[in-house]
Amino acid sequence: MRLIGSPGQRNDIAFAHELIEGFAPDVTIADKGYDADHLCDKIAESGAQPVIPPKRNRTFKRPYDAELYKERNIIERFFNKLKQFRRVATRYDKLLANFMGSSNSPLSQSGSNS
Repeated sequence: MRLIGSPGQRNDIAFAHELIEGFAPDVTIADKGYDADHLCDKIAESGAQPVIPPKRNRTFKRPYDAELYKERNIIERFFNKLKQFRRVATRYDKLLANFMGSSNSPLSQSGSNS
């Protein structure tokens, strides 16, 4: 797993290339916010299948595996559990280094409770 801290006003897709750099998965699952040709092309170049539903306003609706997309709920549940830790959900730390250091604690605690 790779976490990248970003300003709250930045769009998530701005860091998408950095997130997938160096990974070689069979499949990459993301929500509609990541539906961009440049990202899907980058995913395909890495040898993975992009499983990203097309945005409603797209003229060409790219096909995707709807059944496999349902697996995305595992990640959503992980982030919902992570947000139960107040320090992570609200980011009280002003310095990104301090915040990222504290975000490792809930991650390891989360894995031990399951």
